[in-house]
Amino acid sequence: MSKMSIKVVVAGRSYPLSVNETEQAKVLQAAEDINRSIKMLQDNYAVKDMQDLLAMTALQLAIKPSVSQTTATQDFKAVEEKLQALSEELNQLSS
Repeated sequence: MSKMSIKVVVAGRSYPLSVNETEQAKVLQAAEDINRSIKMLQDNYAVKDMQDLLAMTALQLAIKPSVSQTTATQDFKAVEEKLQALSEELNQLSS
């Protein structure tokens, strides 16, 4: 995996980062999510201090379950159920 340099803008500040090529899209999406959350908080609440907005955004994103985690958990459960059913069928056939 080769590293690449990117710049991400979070809360109006630019941050240079070195990331693996495979992580670039994920990092850029995270920065976009943070900026969108900050904008929503600015629009809906009388909070002007950027540090407060960043703290509120961090809390929101930390407690929000990621869609990919939820989907992965559901996928694993489905696979487990299928494996269990196959195992039971094999046990019945060998009896």
